[in-house]
Amino acid sequence: MSDKPLPERPDAPTRESATTFRPVAEGMEGHVNVYHPVLDHGFIAVKDYMGDDVSILQMARMSYGKGTKGVSDDRALLRYLMRHLHTSPFEGCVIKLHVKLPIFVMRQWVRHRTASLNEYSARYSILPDEFYMPEPHLLAVQSKDNKQGRGDALTAEQAAEVLRILKEDAQRNFSTYHNLLNADEDGNAIDEDRDGIARELARIGLPLSTYTQMYWQTNLHNLMHFLRLRADPHAQYEIRVYAEKMLAIMADWVPVTTEAFRDYQLEAGRLSRMELGLVRDLLAGKATMADAERYGLTKREIREFKDRFGC
Repeated sequence: MSDKPLPERPDAPTRESATTFRPVAEGMEGHVNVYHPVLDHGFIAVKDYMGDDVSILQMARMSYGKGTKGVSDDRALLRYLMRHLHTSPFEGCVIKLHVKLPIFVMRQWVRHRTASLNEYSARYSILPDEFYMPEPHLLAVQSKDNKQGRGDALTAEQAAEVLRILKEDAQRNFSTYHNLLNADEDGNAIDEDRDGIARELARIGLPLSTYTQMYWQTNLHNLMHFLRLRADPHAQYEIRVYAEKMLAIMADWVPVTTEAFRDYQLEAGRLSRMELGLVRDLLAGKATMADAERYGLTKREIREFKDRFGC
């Protein structure tokens, strides 16, 4: 990453060759309406965006009446904002995505309520016969020390059996779905002599692996909150791959902000009051790890502390 300041952009455009008066992030232009594949049938595409790194600087400098002037080191200011959690300037950038994803991933996604979205409706339309099937190496047993994670991978034979069951169940559920609708995937009647039940009812039996689609719009501040949780190595794989693709797109959109986000949030860590006290005394030679419980840390917190710092 270059230490050169970001280019100034006047409030009123003067370039005769400009085809738009709005800020344009050249790296982002290559993503608009490009459908990046994710998982077996999913995708993610940028439909629209607003702002760039310079837009964030403009909003930040408005706070003290300097407009787009007054601070020479743009990169330093963006990193200062990120480091000290001054979040409002990042809210001036917005992204709208078209996402195709399994329903169980969608249920995780919508827990992030700081966005506007509209999802494909199975009340109006017939869902395509598409469902997610994991790669064999992704199948694992339940973790023994993490209630929401995976443990050891299955053997090839075990994985093949699980995939067989998942596929047969999904195919059976979709067959029932079309039978209840009395319609095939294209909406054509299967039996002209009977009526199908309402679409809003027929969908009830479909598996959570069924693919759905949505438009999802959020500002950059809330996008980074999403990525901080979902691009984390501990996030479920099936949502993490979407987050990783979004992070790559963000790097082309706001590269200086993305660098700061990685440095100070995504790949950083934070210390509790107890951990901070322990670290201070460890550095001063006033304590050893044998004293950790004295600082109010639980056994699990001590184990996690050791893992993070290689103690």
